[in-house]
Amino acid sequence: MKLTYFGHSCFSVEVKGKHLLFDPFITPNELAKGIDANSVQADYIFVSHGHADHVADLVSIAKRTGALVICAWEIYVWLQNQGVENVHPMNTGGKKEFDFGLVKCVVAQHSSSLPDGTYAGNPMGFVIRADKTFYYSGDTALTVEMQLVTRGGAVDFAVMPIGDNFTMGYDDAARAAHMINCHTVVGVHYNTFPYIVIDMVKAKDHFSKNGLNLLLPAVGETINI
Repeated sequence: MKLTYFGHSCFSVEVKGKHLLFDPFITPNELAKGIDANSVQADYIFVSHGHADHVADLVSIAKRTGALVICAWEIYVWLQNQGVENVHPMNTGGKKEFDFGLVKCVVAQHSSSLPDGTYAGNPMGFVIRADKTFYYSGDTALTVEMQLVTRGGAVDFAVMPIGDNFTMGYDDAARAAHMINCHTVVGVHYNTFPYIVIDMVKAKDHFSKNGLNLLLPAVGETINI
């Protein structure tokens, strides 16, 4: 699989010729000024929750690409009011087969509201089972529910926040990786704002000392994973 990092918690994964885009926040991100949101490809858009730093470019990319947006029911209703019609609502615990693979919605411990203050339902993570299996935790704390992530099979890699303050820090992300028995983690949700600036060297060293591999691709970088 190829994973492209667009900054903050926005990334895409190519699966069976489909572009799966997650939490599109590009245009307002000073660290992603080299990325043109109007050129980002998407066949599916996954939304973990409604905060502005995860949906800033959601409506524009969804309308331009016609991608199917997968999100909580409350965000589904909000998007329809924004003129986005190609939306599939899901909720925690549900699973659904799509043409690229199976999507399972899992618990994330966070808050969720949309930029205009609209209630956005429960935040959630996603387990994608396709050529490989990966877990995107979304914004979350370390939770015991993570033990359930691998009930349907092993996870090849995970994408987790490491910036602390609003989410897990890299220490809890390492604990989460051990909890799901996944040794490869792509770190997101760090360095975008002063509240979540981290020492990247210390983060990678912490993972390494715990027998884990923390990947921190540059904004705009594509990696094989």
